[in-house]
Amino acid sequence: MKTTIRPIIMLLSLTAVLMVNAQVPLLSSHPSAQAVVFLDFDGHAVTGTSWNYNGPFACGTSGLNNSQITEVFNRVAEDYRPFNLNITTDSTKFLAAPPNRRMRVILTVTSSWYGAAGGVAFVNSFTWGDDNPCFVFSALLNYNVKNISEAASHEAGHTLGLFHQSSYDTNCNKLSDYYAGEGSGEICWAPIMGVGYYRNMTLWNNGPNSYGCTNYQSDLDIITAASNGFGYRTDDHSGNYDGATTAAFSNNEFTTSGVIEKNTDVDVFKFTMLSFGRFQLSAIPYNVGTGNIGSDLDLQVTLYNTSQALLNVFNPGTLLSSVIDTSLGAGVYYIKVEGKGNQYAPNYASLGSYSLLGQATPGSPLAVRKLELHGSLNGDKHELNWVIDADEKITQQSLEIATDGRNFQPLIQSAKDVRSYVYRPYNITSAQYRLNVTFDNGRQYYSNVVKIQQAGATERPQLTATLIHSNTIVVSSPGNYNYMIMDINGKTISKGKLTNGINNIHSSDVVSGLYMIRFADNVQQWTDKFVRQ
Repeated sequence: MKTTIRPIIMLLSLTAVLMVNAQVPLLSSHPSAQAVVFLDFDGHAVTGTSWNYNGPFACGTSGLNNSQITEVFNRVAEDYRPFNLNITTDSTKFLAAPPNRRMRVILTVTSSWYGAAGGVAFVNSFTWGDDNPCFVFSALLNYNVKNISEAASHEAGHTLGLFHQSSYDTNCNKLSDYYAGEGSGEICWAPIMGVGYYRNMTLWNNGPNSYGCTNYQSDLDIITAASNGFGYRTDDHSGNYDGATTAAFSNNEFTTSGVIEKNTDVDVFKFTMLSFGRFQLSAIPYNVGTGNIGSDLDLQVTLYNTSQALLNVFNPGTLLSSVIDTSLGAGVYYIKVEGKGNQYAPNYASLGSYSLLGQATPGSPLAVRKLELHGSLNGDKHELNWVIDADEKITQQSLEIATDGRNFQPLIQSAKDVRSYVYRPYNITSAQYRLNVTFDNGRQYYSNVVKIQQAGATERPQLTATLIHSNTIVVSSPGNYNYMIMDINGKTISKGKLTNGINNIHSSDVVSGLYMIRFADNVQQWTDKFVRQ
């Protein structure tokens, strides 16, 4: 049965229609792809479709100028960048595609035939093969380019089989059919299939849809399902050191680019410093303006030396871009680029395209010849030792720890002549360490990063006990995760978020009986059972 899905209703005042240029710019995001989504801005006569229950009707133009059309195209193209799918404004690309592998998105000022809505689509119609289009109503969206772009990606998503990403309270009561996301600044986030008008970073999501709080919808799996006839793009850069893409300097500078197609994808590049000097790298996700607006990718960059030893991880918490600014000796180095989540956005679909700009500035050799940290596991103890070979005198050294792979905190500040530290970590199964050293010339240096993990340990939240005697469930977590407690019939009792360390979950609804608790990080999930006595 063909089901009509109405996107969020937008009762906005009309403004004067902007005149569209005679010729819409011809743009394509992935010309070699067989599957096509056609953004139709210049009007269309709709006839012979399931929308024509009252006969044929004509849709006017979008009311956008060419600059606005180009921005809408760029925003929508980036949303669909991970897939082997061509977003285009060229009707010839659409007409050349197989009928069951194409969709026309009509962006139009004409909405009276349907009613007050931001847009409308038939779910799964991408594969019907009968050229039923979907619609975005630009006048009702007040000609706002951001909102029109969000609506276009949203409606095209419906045609690919997606329902709404919705929000629920802890008692499984629906709060909204359209989850509006959370946060502020450039890293604020919302699902594309929710309502993305009010957040900068809008992504595909794995969350409860409009049919219930336990009906999790994995947008990526549905979009790339065999029924739609296309999957992910071919990986453009190797994820290992042997196959690393060479970034060659020309006049002390290199530029390169890539796409993170999957949440498991990493791109590895290598470059050669011919002599000691300052190395700077700007890693920028695709965007349509200042503040990385329109970006779908929160970049993390990791720097390794010629032995593939980790030197540092770069991922500013409140920015989607990353910057390296450090001093390096002569030799070969490796850069690993990947998409990560942040305090608002899940890691699940931090995907999209990016560019790298590397610059080398020759300089005087470092006074520090060697700053190297080593670590090992001895039973339940973490043993660390280090070597410092420098002309300058040490004024301060501290050992730092991170349990989330990103945020380092001081662990101990040791005497200037100490070169080792052994301790038994409390409730930590995996940790990363680095040494922070300051010399008497005022310069500060970081060592390489070492990781120590308990043998057989799984980096996931764990119940501290499976037999409890109160309404408090204690969970040890290695980082930020979501949790959901359910009774044996699958009814949600409570849900929330875990942070690194010991978490005390209080729920008065946990009475005597058997329960399940599910932990998830939007990439993986685990379910444990516990008994309340």
